[in-house]
Amino acid sequence: MKFLDQAKVYIRSGDGGAGAVSFRREKFVEFGGPNGGDGGKGGDVWAEAAEGLNTLIDYRYQQHFKAKTGGHGMGKDRTGAGAPDVVLKVPVGTQILDEDRETILADLTTAGERALLAKGGNGGWGNARFKTSTNQAPRRANPGEPGEERWIWLRLKLIADAGLVGLPNAGKSTFLAASSAAKPKIADYPFTTLHPNLGVVDMGAGSRFVLADIPGLIEGAHEGAGIGDRFLGHIERCAVLLHLVDGTQEDPGAAYAQVRAELDAYGADLTDKPELVALSKIDALDDTARAAQAKKLAAACGHEVMMLSAATGEGMKQALGALYRAVSGQDVAEDEDAAEAVTEGGWSP
Repeated sequence: MKFLDQAKVYIRSGDGGAGAVSFRREKFVEFGGPNGGDGGKGGDVWAEAAEGLNTLIDYRYQQHFKAKTGGHGMGKDRTGAGAPDVVLKVPVGTQILDEDRETILADLTTAGERALLAKGGNGGWGNARFKTSTNQAPRRANPGEPGEERWIWLRLKLIADAGLVGLPNAGKSTFLAASSAAKPKIADYPFTTLHPNLGVVDMGAGSRFVLADIPGLIEGAHEGAGIGDRFLGHIERCAVLLHLVDGTQEDPGAAYAQVRAELDAYGADLTDKPELVALSKIDALDDTARAAQAKKLAAACGHEVMMLSAATGEGMKQALGALYRAVSGQDVAEDEDAAEAVTEGGWSP
C-alpha cells in the first residue's frame, strides 16, 4: 500500500430541510388549522480516528465529502427525517488543519476519538409553529439553514515512542530491522527509505515500545534538498530520538552537526527532545578507529556516545535498553547493568 501522510479534502455538511405549509382539511372536522411539520436536520461531517489505518491513501481517490439535506416537513405535523452524518475515517495521530495549513482544528491521538468538522443546518419551521391567537391560519414556513463548507488538510503524524534520525545510509533501517519485525528496504545507496517505517521493539516481560525510522536528512533538507524535511513531523510525538552517525565516514562530528542544524531549522522543538547519540557500523572499524571516531563524535555532541553495529548486534542491547528507559521516563544515561536486566530474555540480534 502506498504511504500518504498529507491530503486536502473538501467537506460540506447538509442543509436543513424546509418546513411545510399545510392545513388540516378533513370531512366532518369542524376546526382545521395549520399542521405543517418542521424540516429535518442536515447531516454533520465528522472525523474519527480508526485502528488499523496507517496511511491517508483513501483520500487520494476521493477528495469531496458532502452530507445530505434533511428531509422536508410534511402535513399532519410530520417532521422531516434527519440526514445521516458523514464520517471521515483517519489513522490515529492525524491532525486536521484549516485551509491555511496552520490553524489546527483537531488532533486525533487515540482510537475512537471524534471531531466535528462541519455542523449540519437546522430544519426550518413548518406553519404550525407560527399559529397565534391573531393569526390562526399562517401561510409561511422557514427554509432550512444552509450547511457549512470548507477545505481542510489532513496530516498524519505517526504515533511512535522513539525515532531514528541521521544522514542517508547511517544504518537507521538496518537498526529498525534488527530490533523489530519490521522489514524496511535496505540497500547500499542513499535515500533507500522513501517513507517512514514503524516497528515494535519487544524488550521481554511485556515491555515494548514503537520505533519510527524516517528518510535521511541532508544539508538543505529544510529547503527541500533530497527528500526534504516533511517527514520530520512523524517524530514530533516521540519521547526520545536516537541519532545514528555512520562511523565509516571521515568526520562523524560534522555529520552530527549537519543533521542537528536541519532539526533546528525545522522547528517544532525537535532539538529540545532527549537525544541519544550512537556511532553505527563499528563492525567495519578496528579498535583504534573506533576510539578516534567516537572521540570526534563526543566532542561534537558534548557527551559520551554509544557504539553499535546493527549488522552484528554489538552494542544493540545497550542502545535499546537506553531507549526503553527514556521512553518509560527513566534516566536516559547509559547504564549497562540496567540495559542487560531489561533485555534479559527479550531482544536478541
